[in-house]
Amino acid sequence: MASALRPTLLRQALAAPTSRVTSAAFRPRQQLIQRAPLAAFQTSSKRSILPALPQRLDGTVNDAVKLPPSEPTHGNYHWTAERLISAAILPLTVAPFAAGSLSPLIDGTFIGLIMVHSYIGFQSAITDYLPKWRVPFWRKAADWANLLALVVVGWGWYEFETNDVGLTAGITRIWKAGSVAEGTA
Repeated sequence: MASALRPTLLRQALAAPTSRVTSAAFRPRQQLIQRAPLAAFQTSSKRSILPALPQRLDGTVNDAVKLPPSEPTHGNYHWTAERLISAAILPLTVAPFAAGSLSPLIDGTFIGLIMVHSYIGFQSAITDYLPKWRVPFWRKAADWANLLALVVVGWGWYEFETNDVGLTAGITRIWKAGSVAEGTA
């Protein structure tokens, strides 16, 4: 903390008029300090990476906030469903490896929960950062892109489960390949 304040204190000491006479031993040091850059933090000009979102004000500042109509599927039930999905993923992550079972049913359930969990997470980010009232086009485009990603990822996982070894067996093979490579190295 003291090192952060030092340049500020030096700047104040140099800017303050001194009425006392400085000694000859102090003058070279003072001249050295005056030549040294004393800026604690360097800043550059503000450069916006993206343009600001469109601004719109409905009514005046003193008007009451217009709230959307409440829906029973949002809010508490939605939050509870998200927590249940997150809690269900935990045992399904460990169960196939701990029990030694390579069941396609467990794999499918695990993959389905991961996909729903990811979809809800991305949907929450879209809702937070792209409000409908500010950017209606980009909000709808992001919602459709999220749904398209869900379908593409679901199709890819389905193909991996039905035409290849599956999630749990694939992770087991990668794990064993890594341990064999470490043992031979």
